[in-house]
Amino acid sequence: MPGKKFGKRRSQIRKLRPVSINCPFCKEDRTPDYKDYETLRKYITERAKILPKTRTGLCAKHQRRVAIEVKRARHLGLLPFTGSL
Repeated sequence: MPGKKFGKRRSQIRKLRPVSINCPFCKEDRTPDYKDYETLRKYITERAKILPKTRTGLCAKHQRRVAIEVKRARHLGLLPFTGSL
């Protein structure tokens, strides 16, 4: 079959568009905190994976802090290690 490409069809490929950097922590001049687990919940998926900087819109500094604070909240039992099935 000449001209036919194998693999996923274009309609099946879902590309995620990156979000522009609109860091809410920079705007409000605050830092992420493990005790504020409701805010940290916005930065993890339903499977409890930490979302990347391109999806959250955080700056690099606050993305690193969010990752650390999510891990702290997990160890204290405020956030789950895995998603609920």
